[in-house]
Amino acid sequence: MASKKKDIALQIIISNQEQWEESLSSKGLLVVDVYQAWCGPCKTAVSLFRKIKNELGDDLLQFAVAEADSIDALEKYRGKCEPTFLFFGGGELVAVVRGVNAPLLQKTIIDQLEAEKNVLNQGLERKVVKDEALLVEEEETSPIPAQVEDDELLPSGKSYTVAIIKPDAVAHGKADEIIMKIQEAGFEILANEEKTMTESEVRDFYQHRAGEEKFQELIQFMSSGPCHVLIISKSGEEDVIPAWREFIGPTDVEVAKTEKPESLRAQYGTEILYNAVHGSNDTEQASRELAFFFPTFKQQHQHTDESVFMSPERTLALIRPEVLRGRKDEVLQCIQEAGFSIAMQKEVMLSEQQVKEFYQEHVNEDYYPALQQQMTSGPILALALVKDNAVKLWRNALGPTKITEAINEAPDSLRARFTPSEGAINQLHGSSSPVSAEKEINFFFPVEHTLAAIKPDAMEEHRDEIMERIQGAGFTISQIKETNLSQEMAEEFYKEHKGKPFYEQLVEYMCRGPCLMMTLSKENAVQEWRSLMGPTDPTEAQTAAPDSLRSLFAKSILENAVHGASNINHATEKIQFIFGDIDLDGHISWTSNETSTQNTTKDIQQNEERNETTALPGNEEESVQDDS
Repeated sequence: MASKKKDIALQIIISNQEQWEESLSSKGLLVVDVYQAWCGPCKTAVSLFRKIKNELGDDLLQFAVAEADSIDALEKYRGKCEPTFLFFGGGELVAVVRGVNAPLLQKTIIDQLEAEKNVLNQGLERKVVKDEALLVEEEETSPIPAQVEDDELLPSGKSYTVAIIKPDAVAHGKADEIIMKIQEAGFEILANEEKTMTESEVRDFYQHRAGEEKFQELIQFMSSGPCHVLIISKSGEEDVIPAWREFIGPTDVEVAKTEKPESLRAQYGTEILYNAVHGSNDTEQASRELAFFFPTFKQQHQHTDESVFMSPERTLALIRPEVLRGRKDEVLQCIQEAGFSIAMQKEVMLSEQQVKEFYQEHVNEDYYPALQQQMTSGPILALALVKDNAVKLWRNALGPTKITEAINEAPDSLRARFTPSEGAINQLHGSSSPVSAEKEINFFFPVEHTLAAIKPDAMEEHRDEIMERIQGAGFTISQIKETNLSQEMAEEFYKEHKGKPFYEQLVEYMCRGPCLMMTLSKENAVQEWRSLMGPTDPTEAQTAAPDSLRSLFAKSILENAVHGASNINHATEKIQFIFGDIDLDGHISWTSNETSTQNTTKDIQQNEERNETTALPGNEEESVQDDS
């Protein structure tokens, strides 16, 4: 148990300006991993830090992780792709290391710790530094166009590809070793995300291999456990794709062992399917895979005096009620065959007011009443599609807006192929421009805030692992507080369950020890967090959602590791109860039948069978599962 406590204390989590200022006031050397919300802290450095901490056993050495997006003092570090480690002594910056260079990190830690001891014990002057890279950047960087300022920019002048360390290598504990070898070979790792893919996601990702005999086996293998998804590059102008394919070796492990014995597949693979790592075949495939896993990234290309930003786009697609009822799978198949990735999807029932808000520029048109009737006649499916030039290509695939024109002028278009049985309103929607696309995506998939809690049973043994999975799933931790709930607080927190058989036992349990309360922010945050948690009963979770938090860390229905709000209204109420009257954005309330594509089909079916829908305002009835 003692070793567990050391693990928990290894890295302090800094998520706001107040915590940042408090951490800098601590005595000794503070090593801070500054990270971006989209990728989370650098996991490959954790084992090195733990080794150094255990070897030195020095209380003057502290490690921390700090999210640049939520800390004012780290504003200039936002949007950086390269891992950055800042060293502070007495609240002053004394060293900076970029990239996960293990020997350099270890040497810098030892040297700076010794220097800080000399300052504290002998009164020597502390050598304060400035981050030169930021100073150079301020002098050289030209203004970024406003329309891309919220996206992550990949540095110009380099090629990029997506690399995957597959589940077999991760399961055997080889991920860190492989990552170290990648860096030693001169590759730069600009992003590293641990991800467990659903069968649906694997099928989409490998759709170009759908005709292969072992395609189903490939789907089952790639969704069997976590993998590491990396963005890698090469220094200088060397093309990273052929260099990476040369480094990983032939697909067939036996061939790799004979022809390329030093390759990754020769060292870590066992057979063709279980060959440890993945690499893109060409630039087009690399671009598609970058869009699939990292849709918010933009690649910057410099051309003389101007900058051109090339990136995968997002666009909104809507499948309207009649086609959704009978031909949903056909439309989704067409989307996949056209090379679009589905980043998010949500089946929703719109009210007349929501239709009016979404189509506000069409309200005075003659066709609007028919459009409104169509849009409110049943559930629609909203999809965020990702592809290079997605807006234009999706509109081209749809064809003319008017059904008669689509049939006569573009008979192969989707609107011509998927016509309604009656009426003149086409059954498919596409955004008209990139600006409109982002606005429409935000309408259906707003950045939400939800309340999450790590319960007393999981705090001591699994806190770090749960936090890693939260960050790995792309959540931003907007607020965080460790607290011991009093009897009165617990009773108020679970007031909607008062009078139920389990109420007193639940209250007593939540007062047993500290909880970690968090506000999590993300598109579709409420449903995404509920999906990550899994079913309330850990036995059911192990079957229905084996990679969920409750499957992995819960002990029983009562001691089930984590808590989550059941809907937007519930989330807002609980956040204000725990954190006070903080500023939360307004959100649309949906009647939702499906969550994002990160849920498995089985999860969605079970949600539909139980009729666990997101409540509309005024419908506050919640099941025992929602809170306990």
